[in-house]
Amino acid sequence: MQSHHSPYRALGMAALGLAVLPFALSALGLTPASATDVVIFAIAALGLNLLVGYTGLTSFGHGAFFGLGAYAVALSQTHWFRGQFVAPLLLCIAFSALLALAVGALILRRRGVYFSLLTLAFSALTFSVAFRWTSMTGGENGIGNLVRPNIGPLNLESPTTYLALVSLIGLAVVALLQVVLRSPFGHAMVAIRENEQRAQFQGFNTQRVKLGAFVLSGTVTGLAGGLLAFHHRFASADPTSVAFSGELLAMVVIGGMRGLLGPVLGALFYILFRELLSIWTPNWLLYFGLAFVCFILFSPTGLIGVWSRIRQALWPAPKDEAAMSARKTYAGLPLPEFLLHAGGRPMALEVKDIAKGFGAVKAVRDVSLNLSTGIHALIGPNGAGKTTAFHLISGMFPPDQGSITLGGESIAGLGAHAICRRGLTRSFQITNLFRGLSIHENIRLSVQARHQGATSVLHSVQSDTAVNQETRELIKFLGLEGIEGAQAGSLSYGGQRLVDMGIALASKPRVLLLDEPLAGLATAERERVCALIETVARAVPVLIVEHDIDRVLAFSQRITVMADGAVLMSGDADQVRTDRRVQEIYTGTGVPLVQGNTADTAAHSEGPLLLDFSGVDAYYGKSHILNQASLQVRRGEIVALLGRNGAGKSTLLKTLVGLVQPRTGHILLDTRALHGMAAPDIARLGVGYVPQGRGLFAGMTVAENLSLGRLSRPQDGNTWTDEKIFEFFPRVKERLQQPADLLSGGEQQMVAVARALAANVKLLLLDEPFEGLAPAVTQDLFRVFDRLRAEVSIIIVEHNLDLVLALANRCYVLERGAVVHEGPSQPLLTDLDYRKKILWL
Repeated sequence: MQSHHSPYRALGMAALGLAVLPFALSALGLTPASATDVVIFAIAALGLNLLVGYTGLTSFGHGAFFGLGAYAVALSQTHWFRGQFVAPLLLCIAFSALLALAVGALILRRRGVYFSLLTLAFSALTFSVAFRWTSMTGGENGIGNLVRPNIGPLNLESPTTYLALVSLIGLAVVALLQVVLRSPFGHAMVAIRENEQRAQFQGFNTQRVKLGAFVLSGTVTGLAGGLLAFHHRFASADPTSVAFSGELLAMVVIGGMRGLLGPVLGALFYILFRELLSIWTPNWLLYFGLAFVCFILFSPTGLIGVWSRIRQALWPAPKDEAAMSARKTYAGLPLPEFLLHAGGRPMALEVKDIAKGFGAVKAVRDVSLNLSTGIHALIGPNGAGKTTAFHLISGMFPPDQGSITLGGESIAGLGAHAICRRGLTRSFQITNLFRGLSIHENIRLSVQARHQGATSVLHSVQSDTAVNQETRELIKFLGLEGIEGAQAGSLSYGGQRLVDMGIALASKPRVLLLDEPLAGLATAERERVCALIETVARAVPVLIVEHDIDRVLAFSQRITVMADGAVLMSGDADQVRTDRRVQEIYTGTGVPLVQGNTADTAAHSEGPLLLDFSGVDAYYGKSHILNQASLQVRRGEIVALLGRNGAGKSTLLKTLVGLVQPRTGHILLDTRALHGMAAPDIARLGVGYVPQGRGLFAGMTVAENLSLGRLSRPQDGNTWTDEKIFEFFPRVKERLQQPADLLSGGEQQMVAVARALAANVKLLLLDEPFEGLAPAVTQDLFRVFDRLRAEVSIIIVEHNLDLVLALANRCYVLERGAVVHEGPSQPLLTDLDYRKKILWL
């Protein structure tokens, strides 16, 4: 963003470039007409860059606005404003704006690739109509005989005079865009580019901002088309084509999307390529395309990024994450004044009987809770529905039934931005930041969203004293003062957690939702964040989801426990700690539904070693998930991997199969090193993985899923033939020609395991294989896994402790990514008190 530079820097550089341009091109043997082409194409590319570079919307059809702007000038001068210049150009601007408003309102209903495809279709349709509507557009002959009249003493027929006028218009466009990009509206555009979801949860109506950006972009590009019609005294269908839209996009990318003047360089590059190379070959556009590919591969930031890369290579800047040590922290700071809601009563959140289903899965069923003061915690085992409930309350999904009221006003079904503006904000389980922006910009965007003129274009964000003062106060409260200029994505994980909470707080909540704010934090940061939460809760009610149950019970006034998508109970810490039902969902009953064959544990514990997973550290971004984790698996045994939610169990499985690369340690399978290998190579060595949720290929039959399990894997010596798989899973044989995603949950799990076994598997990894299954199906799968130990070794992650301990020979317990217990599973199965000591609070 440009807030760090002088507001006149880009304008001065543009003025200097326009003054030098005709002389520079003349030295290369080019005429003022070529200089005029550069300026006109630069204006068009600047318009497109508002979408691509600043809002993050890729348009493949912006040539349509360029061509239709030219037609607007040609038709209006031919039929209504004969011999005039200003009136046709003003009509071109108005027409382009109205057209962009209509087209944007339609195609911005879709996102991502669908938006881009709709712009492509718009360009193709425009070209087809323009080329065939001969009576209106002249067809392939176009509309000619346009004139450039005198404007007072200016003779626009003179190429030099027209170049000067176009240059002044170009300079005015740069000035206008500079004002827009430095305004709250411009910063909201950048927020959408960086993280549209987070911008919505800050209170920005992102659809409205995107539509405004689309209209401004189309208008500027249409203006450039009108200027081109006067330049060539001719308008045709060619600029509306998909090919020209591609060239326009290439100018933006080659010049540099993240700088205001980058597209200007791209337009200059394009014209030089066209004028100089076309002398030698008619295939100059082919070489321009190759240059475009080279920029994509080797300099994605374009020409303006080349110098930055050279400078960084020669004089490396210090890493921002090291700046965490430079921050200033203050103990015991009160909540900033602007968050206290002086004179306002606490705003109550009331959730009653909400439910949400995803297909056949009922993620949340009849959940109710009330919050008016203090801290209310929402806890439960993995898959209990806590995060889904959070999503329903905060507006990510609409509930299928039930009511959600905030201060007596219904918010159920409202969009995230509307709920935020009513006073309910949230943080996220996985830090959800504007990673390319500074800490100050991340926080300021939230403050800005709640102030009047949140998307105004009438003033600069730097001149908004109240917004910047509140931003500084909150940064100081969070303990981030002194490093506010550091890029959010480069901070340590603890720093990112603080920024994520700050974004939620900066929206001035009347009720605050915190989703696992302590996850992945070191001890010192956990203490600090807990203190911040307790300070906030004195003025703002807090609803928190957190897996650190010890902390939750220590600072929460009320706790709601969920299991299987429903509320199990609500009460204070003592009631939750002593409730038998709560203890059972975390530690089991000690009475399994079915007993496995674990009597020969001793024999297996002395068998040959199959897997040695030793001293492994693994990260998600900056989050340290596995901490010197170690385990071993011997042939013919089942090993259970246990621990609380967020302990790192699933991450350990993903590290083992290569989906997460270990930072340190070693992983050996039959003495073959797996660490550093890609996931496909590990699978070919005999590691089968069944992820949580099964991961079947939707739309494919059971037979196709099984065949894909064998694809690209060595079949020499493979003992897992179809006949052998069907011995273990006879129901899979009966469903071979049915779509896998239409089977029951139990049958899908059988197919997932069968697919993993379809190659020559030595080690099978199962992540929550019994989740969501009926008791009868669970028992069937249990018996299959019990038999499988004679064929393959198994590592199983499962929150149903009674089942997994009855099945496993040995177990490992993870806590914050480190192994805190290992040993035979039998003592934990039969001694419930011992199990609680290891796995409970």
